[in-house]
Amino acid sequence: MSDKLGVVILAAGQGTRMRSKLPKVLHKLAGRSLLGRVIDTAKRLDPACIVVVHGHGGETVRQAFADDATLTWVEQAKQLGTGHAVRQAMPALTGMDRVLVLYGDVPLVSEETLARLIEARDDSALALLTVDLEDPHGYGRIVRDDNDDVMAIVEQKDANPLQLSIREINTGILIASFGPLKGWLEQLGNDNAQGEYYLTDIVELAVRTGVHVHAAQPEDPLEVMGVNDRVQLAELERHHQRIKAERLMRAGVTLRDPARFDVRGELSCGVDVEIDVNVLCEGRVELGDGVRIGANCVIRDSRIGDGVEILPNSIIEGAEIGAESRIGPFARLRPEARLADHVHVGNFVEIKKSDVASASKINHLSYIGDTTIGTRVNIGAGTITCNYDGANKHRTEIGDDVFVGSDTQLVAPVKVGNGATIGAGSTITRDTPADALTLCRATEQRTVKGWKRPVKKK
Repeated sequence: MSDKLGVVILAAGQGTRMRSKLPKVLHKLAGRSLLGRVIDTAKRLDPACIVVVHGHGGETVRQAFADDATLTWVEQAKQLGTGHAVRQAMPALTGMDRVLVLYGDVPLVSEETLARLIEARDDSALALLTVDLEDPHGYGRIVRDDNDDVMAIVEQKDANPLQLSIREINTGILIASFGPLKGWLEQLGNDNAQGEYYLTDIVELAVRTGVHVHAAQPEDPLEVMGVNDRVQLAELERHHQRIKAERLMRAGVTLRDPARFDVRGELSCGVDVEIDVNVLCEGRVELGDGVRIGANCVIRDSRIGDGVEILPNSIIEGAEIGAESRIGPFARLRPEARLADHVHVGNFVEIKKSDVASASKINHLSYIGDTTIGTRVNIGAGTITCNYDGANKHRTEIGDDVFVGSDTQLVAPVKVGNGATIGAGSTITRDTPADALTLCRATEQRTVKGWKRPVKKK
């Protein structure tokens, strides 16, 4: 039977340097909270349990993950150091064979790096994640003996000049066997400059009992950097976005400027996708083959079909767009806007909770809400579906081959028959028949029988 892995995530710090009422671990990086990112990574390791140690703003932190029943919460009422925090979590980890310690403000550590660390512990009771830095100021130094074995970790404030010259630093992330870890934690003292119980002191305790302490390192030093202020948060944000941009470009996506492109969620792309500058993708976004996105667009939780062109300054949220459609510029598709293939939506058009069938056009200055639009429909400029009566929403149904003239108001609930024409400037309050011209201007609404729609000259 395989060893049971328990994960403890330390998330009790106050984060005073963030200058915020929001707990530090709830600040977001690429649309996901710092703690949320660490939890997601921990879950990919398939642990038997995940324990989150909370303290400052604890109820707020817990509430942010109220829907996640897989988490166990332990309070550290007094912040007496990392060793004290892990000691609070140990009862909840009873039955585990190994314990992995992570930090709620180190959001970019990867599954691959943690797997490397877990492997480093296979023939030892303790393994550390370390990294070499050009400027190690502020971090605990890794002290090794003449055989290059790890002997201890010395914190910055307790280090002598020789130790301060060491470039290999402690990330704080480690994995240990449960039994030895419990014993080491019970032996920790707080005789140091901070008066705290350092988790790092277990290294020296382990060495004293003959444990050979192993170490592993990440491929990228920024992967294990923590967030203490908003400057560091911004630095990690840009680093994370650059990595995402490079992956997309290597997969065949054209980014006009990868430094001006952001993904805050999950983005999947087909082949030959082109994305201009200042485009933001949030939530879950799917782009088909040959999609082109203009500058300054925001796309959130949407599916974009093959060959779609989204022109600059458009906002797409919770929408589905069929193949070969054309959207924008300055268009807004709101949640539950569903467009079929070859649909045109033009400048300053807003669509919400509506279905638009193939080859229909809504090109200028219109609002379409709670509406079903058939095929080959032309909606004239300034058309409004009046779907709200002040208390309830009502639906508009527009059949196939309908022509709606400019500056028309369709007061829902109302149905427009197949092939109908609505004269410009009309306010339609009753259902209109198929294949007829309906007007409502200065006179009472009337239907012109026998009227024939003009056709283009050949």
